[in-house]
Amino acid sequence: MPIEPINLPEGASDYPEALSSYQGQAPRYRVLLYPHRSLPRSGFVFFIAATSVMLSLPMLALINTSVFWGMLPFMVITVVAIWMFLMHSYRSGQLVEELSLWPDRITLVRRNPNGELQSWEANPYWVELTSHDKPVPNYLTLRGGPREVELGAFLPADEREQLKEELENQLRLLAVEPR
Repeated sequence: MPIEPINLPEGASDYPEALSSYQGQAPRYRVLLYPHRSLPRSGFVFFIAATSVMLSLPMLALINTSVFWGMLPFMVITVVAIWMFLMHSYRSGQLVEELSLWPDRITLVRRNPNGELQSWEANPYWVELTSHDKPVPNYLTLRGGPREVELGAFLPADEREQLKEELENQLRLLAVEPR
């Protein structure tokens, strides 16, 4: 599942892979968001091999003909193109968003596939979580301070809805909790 809640024991410090931290305190709520990949890396080699074999089977009848040499470059180009598109998909899958919530701070840190970090933070008391119908159903944005940022735009609509409910619940609990 592309939404991974991170449960830390009370009083625990941030986990070592955290994209954000705050004064050594563990957040009340932390979740990692990442794009879903239907073909895991373990299936990549099998898929490329099976594709190559399936494309080669019709070519067996053409061996020792001039048609074989005419078709061979197109078969190789097809396998290389599939390889490149799958590698591009894996690189784009390295996108990660980490949402962390403390009693007096909320942060959203996004690690892009190229390794660049983008961050946003605000006071959770003033944060507004909004769901829009465009550009995709259940498109989530967080507004707090001078900026509005998107949240989990790469998630399916039902998972964005689930995330919205969880985050609204956490923000509601934080608002009624005495300081």
